[in-house]
Amino acid sequence: MNRVILAFLGGVACAAAVAAIAEPVRVPVDSDDKGTAYIAPNVNSTETSARTNGATVGVQRPDGSALEAGTDTSGKRPTYSVGAKTGGDVSFSGGAHSDGKANTGVKAGVTIKY
Repeated sequence: MNRVILAFLGGVACAAAVAAIAEPVRVPVDSDDKGTAYIAPNVNSTETSARTNGATVGVQRPDGSALEAGTDTSGKRPTYSVGAKTGGDVSFSGGAHSDGKANTGVKAGVTIKY
């Protein structure tokens, strides 16, 4: 029985580690009462090194509203993106990305806090 519990806890720990890695790391550049400016580098790590393939620059306000723009150079062509979201209990978000040729797209969403 103890081995089953240990195996379960080990699986939960591994899942939590993977979930933590999936979140982009935001490095704050400046912060005040109006909000926080940040840079989120697109980092791919290997066993012995790490490589940066672009970054996202953004501003987030205390009410949850945000604006960001970024680039990703990990593919054959660099991809550029922009996005924004409103704050509050009902938040609307939208964004677009393009590599200037075939890889283009838009996204939109609504987040409701309860």
